[in-house]
Amino acid sequence: MGLPRWVVVAAGTMVVGIPMGLMTGCGLGFDVPARSPQLTAARKAAVEHEVRQFAATVSRDITVEGPAAWEKHFEDSPAFFMASEGKLAFPDRPAASEAIEELKRTIQHLELSWGDDLRVDPLTPEFAVVASSWHEVQSDKQGHQTTESGFFTGLVERRNGQWQFRDAHWSVAAPAAKAK
Repeated sequence: MGLPRWVVVAAGTMVVGIPMGLMTGCGLGFDVPARSPQLTAARKAAVEHEVRQFAATVSRDITVEGPAAWEKHFEDSPAFFMASEGKLAFPDRPAASEAIEELKRTIQHLELSWGDDLRVDPLTPEFAVVASSWHEVQSDKQGHQTTESGFFTGLVERRNGQWQFRDAHWSVAAPAAKAK
């Protein structure tokens, strides 16, 4: 004997409907405008081009200006956060600014380059996801050099005519396993 239809519908609503409702805007802090215009093919291509240019600018600015350049590329809003290596590195923009100040005191030179695999996923005219492998060389003021590579993902937002990172996540590639 099967369950009455209303029991199946009610259970399905609770199992699927409530979590979906929660994930689609109830308390996640993702404030994409409710009536954000649809992306035409032309606008999608334009967003992708703009975000690729933004990524190139970030790489150039970090390499030329050092850690201080991050200040202009991280969004200054309560929505900003950054994770690294599975941990919340900067829960908000003030924490990122504090860390940037420390890096300015310790880093002599910084080079950042994105990989040839840079991906841009335009979501709306104002939001896009960016993903890329990256390579960085840091030289501290004592002359020590550190080289790291990994993968980056981030959400960029266009505000006041300029793209900035709203959220970011960096992961460092694990060292290759040694042969036994």
